[in-house]
Amino acid sequence: MSGKEIRLKKLYHHSEKLLIVPLDHGITIGPVTGLAEINETVKAVFAGGADAVVVHKGLVRYLKDTLGSNKGELIIHLSASTSLAPEAQANRKEVVSSVEHSIRLGATAISTHVNLGSPFEAEQLRDVGLIAEECDKWGLPLLAMMYVRDGSKEHEFDPNRIRHAARVAEELGADIVKVNYSGSAESFKDVVTGVKIPVLIAGGERLNSNADLLTMIDDAVSAGANGISIGRNIFQAENPTKLCESIRSILDQ
Repeated sequence: MSGKEIRLKKLYHHSEKLLIVPLDHGITIGPVTGLAEINETVKAVFAGGADAVVVHKGLVRYLKDTLGSNKGELIIHLSASTSLAPEAQANRKEVVSSVEHSIRLGATAISTHVNLGSPFEAEQLRDVGLIAEECDKWGLPLLAMMYVRDGSKEHEFDPNRIRHAARVAEELGADIVKVNYSGSAESFKDVVTGVKIPVLIAGGERLNSNADLLTMIDDAVSAGANGISIGRNIFQAENPTKLCESIRSILDQ
């Protein structure tokens, strides 16, 4: 069994479906509610059954009493941009760390972000392809967060474009892909069947209620989604632990 296979088994330690909570938003939008006291948030989501959290390298130092001992796994995010950048640069994700450094920090997996359709698509495709090779070299799974960001909000949720985005991740070597939910179980089935790697859904902007979120997750799982990678809708919830428990029950049914 390879190192990558061992680490994938660690990620899937609850069930065959993943519950990942990205907490990498601080670089993009600052220390918003749920991120200011990140150690408490990580404890809360792990208590609710999250398999892993996604953070940038600089926050690992605050999580030493939370990570390890099968509490949950660490995924290091390698891509960054801020909302302070000029509008034309908003979708330009730069690589700000390395696979090797992430190993030194204790990462179980790596994640990276690609905005397809943006003026910087080519550079981001190059980056994720090279990161995938480094992940193979060091035996770490790669989660590719793939979004359609060509300036059209409608295109971000277009099933055909999402299906294409998932396929790009697979062909460049990602082990797991995260994409937007297309809005219906029927259309999302086409996304899932377009690749052989596990497909996770993103949460996107805050939804109106936890009930809406749980319905979306249930629909996605019924369409073949392998789990979720949802940030703001979880870490800004009134009770992240309880919400993760509810999500876990859907994923494990």
